[in-house]
Amino acid sequence: MSEKILVVDDEHDIADLLEVYLKNENYTVYKYYSAMEALECIEREELDLAILDIMLPGVDGFSICQKIRERYTYPIIMLTAKDEETDKITGLTLGADDYVTKPFRPLELVARVKAQLRRYKKYSPVSEVETQKTTRLSYKKLELDMKTYECLLDGELVALTPTEFSILQLLLKQAGNVVSLEELFRSVWKDEYYNKNSSTITVHIRHLREKLRDTGANPTYIKTIWGVGYKI
Repeated sequence: MSEKILVVDDEHDIADLLEVYLKNENYTVYKYYSAMEALECIEREELDLAILDIMLPGVDGFSICQKIRERYTYPIIMLTAKDEETDKITGLTLGADDYVTKPFRPLELVARVKAQLRRYKKYSPVSEVETQKTTRLSYKKLELDMKTYECLLDGELVALTPTEFSILQLLLKQAGNVVSLEELFRSVWKDEYYNKNSSTITVHIRHLREKLRDTGANPTYIKTIWGVGYKI
């Protein structure tokens, strides 16, 4: 069964082009030019990924992203016409997993879609052998179950996006050791097109800390090693 992808862009040429490229990869595409139709689709269909243009008339892509994150954890890729850091950080803060700046190469976006879907389906590049050996990772009151893809904090379920799960899993697997920014990019974002911008990881780490109630001056779980990376 092919994965279901939502495409929302009021620029018809772009939406139509994405539909062609994604269908060529055997994905099922739900294409809309307006936010309202897209919101109806989100409620009606079981989607696997969403591609959202930021600049939409009426309800913008940020609002759709926020609506999706209220109920679902599937990957979201934001499209922005401006190469502005604020747009990217806003999207990531609202729960987006990646962003692409217009104009873009369709094959680049397809590569990112594939990378996000791999992470969504598996949550990490951990091999089956490794998963069989270690199905749970824990530190203090934090526990990660790699079979059910659940995160528990003091016994309570914490809703994570696929990207957040992958980052946390990598940090837990190397608990006590510093994980560099380069290693995070290499392990979590595998596609060759990814723009290695440290602010992307910074936003995801901030989200994780908020969800783990770990935002104090001296975090219990995720610690920043300035100029190097992060560690648990």
